[in-house]
Amino acid sequence: MANAPKSRAVERVLRSQPRLAPDLETPFLRIFKSNVYVRDIDRSLAFYADVLGFTILADARFEFGRWAAVAPPDGSAILALVAPRRGTENYRLIGRSTNVSFIAEDINATYERWTSRGVRFLRPPQPQLWGGTFATFTDIDANIFELLASDEISREIETQRRAASERTEAERRSAQELEIAKQVQARLFPQTAPALRTLDYAGICVQARHVGGDYYDFLSFGPHRVGLLVADISGKGIAAALLMANLQANLRSQLALAGECPATFLRTVNQTFFDNTVDSAYSTVFFAEYDDETRVMRYANCGHLPGLLLRASGDVEHLCPTGTVLGMFREWDGHMGECRLAAGDTLALYTDGVTEARNGAGHELGQRGLVRALKRRRKLGAKAAVDGVLEELQKYSAGEQEDDITLIVARCME
Repeated sequence: MANAPKSRAVERVLRSQPRLAPDLETPFLRIFKSNVYVRDIDRSLAFYADVLGFTILADARFEFGRWAAVAPPDGSAILALVAPRRGTENYRLIGRSTNVSFIAEDINATYERWTSRGVRFLRPPQPQLWGGTFATFTDIDANIFELLASDEISREIETQRRAASERTEAERRSAQELEIAKQVQARLFPQTAPALRTLDYAGICVQARHVGGDYYDFLSFGPHRVGLLVADISGKGIAAALLMANLQANLRSQLALAGECPATFLRTVNQTFFDNTVDSAYSTVFFAEYDDETRVMRYANCGHLPGLLLRASGDVEHLCPTGTVLGMFREWDGHMGECRLAAGDTLALYTDGVTEARNGAGHELGQRGLVRALKRRRKLGAKAAVDGVLEELQKYSAGEQEDDITLIVARCME
């Protein structure tokens, strides 16, 4: 009963502590480990893993020697197994009390299971005056540990287990819903590209998360005309994906206007987008309509990044904004630009996930980097060029992708 006063004091402290919510402004802090000094790491790892059922978290060598870490099944605490050199002060601590206590949900079941596996108990589970049950056991180096249990602790463990189970289930449902949303959004991107005689074009969108706010599309205006569109919705994640779906529906519903009068088409889409979304919602858009017979391209840059027109001569033209973003104002203020493409010319439409990609030194790829990547692939077809630029971009970038990447490449042919 020598441990009863200490354990009773601990129980009183636990009961008296208020249940405080985490302070979100305080840096995260938790107990990392408790050292246990042993004679042989391999023998100790076998004991803790095979007999006690602990998990081996680490096993490494450092200048001071070998160090291994194990944790009980719930992983809430770590024991650092250290094999000190003979004759050192730490070596003399082997075989003493570790002052480490384990909490068991069912102490009797744990006692029976460990005893059957050869664990030596100095004291079997015994009821204590403070209302709990207490036992002591040793590892293969005679290091002494405490094993505790009480009804209150059991209830707390059950509460934690139930909360963990609910958390896991919520995370599973969330992941499943995100995967469904990803599949649904993927169907909003063009599934086919209308064939043209003089234009070879392809596009891709790689989202930084399951779903995102980048969008591209190929719009058919009859046998000889096609629309190329890239958009970047404000925001990220689910909110941006919903706005993207809204914009896609607006664009598709107004296709009849787009072929006859692109400016009217954009004004109508803008007004619908404005009426159906919150005040902070908007999208930058680059819309281009190409005529296969005349090779004339009419375009509107609605607050988007400049389209890049790489001429066969090597010159680069920037197709800068011709109007305001869509959805920010009730009336769209803008006009159409126009240019003629010739054989060997390349048009690139993209979002900022391409040009703002950073390397390990923090330098952005930029428009110049994109132009260089396109020029290196000017003899390739549009699909091969898109794939090649994406591969180069991923090699250039350092770490995790931070933003959605969307790119359209269109090549004018003979």
